[in-house]
Amino acid sequence: MNEVTETRRVAAPPDAVRDAMADVEGFVRSAGFDDVEVDGEAVRVANQVGPAEIELELAVVEREGAALAYEQREGIFESMWTEYVVEPLAGGDECEVTARTEFALDVPVVGDVLDATVIERQRRTELNAQLDWLAAQT
Repeated sequence: MNEVTETRRVAAPPDAVRDAMADVEGFVRSAGFDDVEVDGEAVRVANQVGPAEIELELAVVEREGAALAYEQREGIFESMWTEYVVEPLAGGDECEVTARTEFALDVPVVGDVLDATVIERQRRTELNAQLDWLAAQT
């Protein structure tokens, strides 16, 4: 499994950050995907990464300690999940948000077009964009 983790201190109470994440469509869209559709617990995203277009079907899931988590149901990965953990900081008016994605590539599908390095770089950009969005929303 490959892992991408980004952590950011957000100048807002944990509940405000969790409330912003509850806008799943807005939060996922803030990653910069070309297309986002949310239907209940199902989330579909599409994005151009280099020469390849990636389409994923995700499902929002419960994960212990996570304010939001989702897993791939259909897509290019053998497996992929992302979780967002919100930890209060002293005083309660700030928090630390950790976004973590783990993935395993489905090599026969991906081939030479995408490798783990390209995916990690793209995912790091997406997670940082989401953390920027959270800071701006709260």
